[in-house]
Amino acid sequence: MTALKDKVAIVTGASSGIGRAAAKLFAAEGACLVVTARRQSELDALVGEIKADGGEAIAVAGDIREEALAQLLVETATQRFGGLDIGFNNAGIIGELGPIGQMANQNWHEVIAINLTSAFLGAKHQVPALEARGGGSLIFTASFVGHTAGLAGMSAYAASKAGQIGLVKALAAELGGKRIRVNALLPGGTDTPAATTNAPGAGPEVLAFVEGIHSLKRMAQPEEIARAALFLASDASSFVTGTAFLADGGVSIQRG
Repeated sequence: MTALKDKVAIVTGASSGIGRAAAKLFAAEGACLVVTARRQSELDALVGEIKADGGEAIAVAGDIREEALAQLLVETATQRFGGLDIGFNNAGIIGELGPIGQMANQNWHEVIAINLTSAFLGAKHQVPALEARGGGSLIFTASFVGHTAGLAGMSAYAASKAGQIGLVKALAAELGGKRIRVNALLPGGTDTPAATTNAPGAGPEVLAFVEGIHSLKRMAQPEEIARAALFLASDASSFVTGTAFLADGGVSIQRG
């Protein structure tokens, strides 16, 4: 018996990193997938891998900032697979790093739109579909940044992720009676294409610093964070809602 047998899930930000790892894991655990990101070719490759492994998935490329995409994802899940049980709202960006006095307004608005407004739009359209199924799980990829730690130069990112956690708490209170669980997943530093350690010009000293702020003295692999997402998506977490669920390698407790 697989953990997500007969479940239908939407995964955003699925073309790489945590989203891609979660999509493959969810499919391996029995879920039918609707995956989205901006890059069609990467999504097609992901769907091909899932189908080659015996799973079911469909790709819908688009801009997560657009409400039309949020609606289309739910419509696709319903029309293709019969409904929706899990929404893993994972898409996000770090944005430009730097002092607040030098931050462009455009960067602020872009980070808020992609990280926070898209979470609202996802929930807006996913919740009615979850209600129609008699319940389900909503998951949002937030961060320890802006929750247990403040990092210089990351004000837009921190604000957007802290806002997600506030959204999660409100939705958990609002939807608990409808058997919909809502949680934020807070990864630590994860080895993804978007990680600061993979930014142009980042040398080995950047990796050493990021690894060192974790109690485990390393970064996570996307598959490790995907397993935490699986826990929140599955009935294994049936009494877990409204949480800021840390999967952060101890970065939140590390102080030197």
